[in-house]
Amino acid sequence: MFGFDPVYLIILLVSLVMAGAASFYVKVRFARGQRVALRSGMSGHEIAERILHHEGLSDVTVHEHDGFLSDHYNPATKTLHLSPPVYRGQDAAAAGVAAHEVGHALQHARGDLTMWGRTILVYPAHYGSMLAPFLIMIGLFMAGGALIPGSTGHVIAVAGVVLFAVSTVCSLLIVGNELNASKRARVALSQMGITSPGEEDDTVRGVLNAAAMTYMAAALTSLLHLLHFAFIVFGNRR
Repeated sequence: MFGFDPVYLIILLVSLVMAGAASFYVKVRFARGQRVALRSGMSGHEIAERILHHEGLSDVTVHEHDGFLSDHYNPATKTLHLSPPVYRGQDAAAAGVAAHEVGHALQHARGDLTMWGRTILVYPAHYGSMLAPFLIMIGLFMAGGALIPGSTGHVIAVAGVVLFAVSTVCSLLIVGNELNASKRARVALSQMGITSPGEEDDTVRGVLNAAAMTYMAAALTSLLHLLHFAFIVFGNRR
C-alpha cells in the first residue's frame, strides 16, 4: 500500500480492459439487435406496458429517459425509465432491454431476495469501497507496515477489508439480480408471443447476455481487489 504496488497495477489494468471490452460488446450487440425488426411491430414502451398489465402491476409507470442505454427501474417510485432507442424502438434490442427492466419491477413486486439485498447493500457497498483502501493504509501506517493482531492498526485495517467485502457481496448480488431479470424477460417475451422463435429470441438473448457481462466484469474486479487487500492485511502480521 506504500509506494509502487505491481499487483494493484495489474489488477487495475485487467479491470480497465474487462470493463472496456464488456462496454464495447454491449454496444455491438445492441446495434445488431436494432437491425432485427419485431414481427409484432411493438415498441419498447408498448412491450413494457403489456408485460406489466399481464403481470398485474398497475402501479408501475413507464417513462422515456434521456441517455444511451440509461434504462433502469426505480423501486422507490415504481417507475421504469427507458432510453429513446428502447422506448421507441420496434426491434429485438429494444424488446430485450424493455422486458429486462420490467423484470426488475417483477422482482420488486414479488419480493425477490436479490433485489432486496441489492437495495439494502447499495449504499454501504458504495461508501465502503471508497473508504476501505484508506482504512487499510491508515492501519498499516499506524502499525509501521506490519500488523500485530489485536492492535489498533490491525483492527482498522481489518475493518477496511470487511467494508470492501460488503461491496464485493453487493457486486455478486447484482450479477444474480441482473441474470434473474433477464431470465424473466426472455420467458415473458416468449410466452406472450411478443418475440418469435429463432432470430428474434436469439437476438434478445445475445443482447441480455452482453449486458450481463458488464456486471460480471465489475464483480470480478471487486473480487480481485478484495483478495489483494486481504493478502496485504493478513500477510503483514508479525
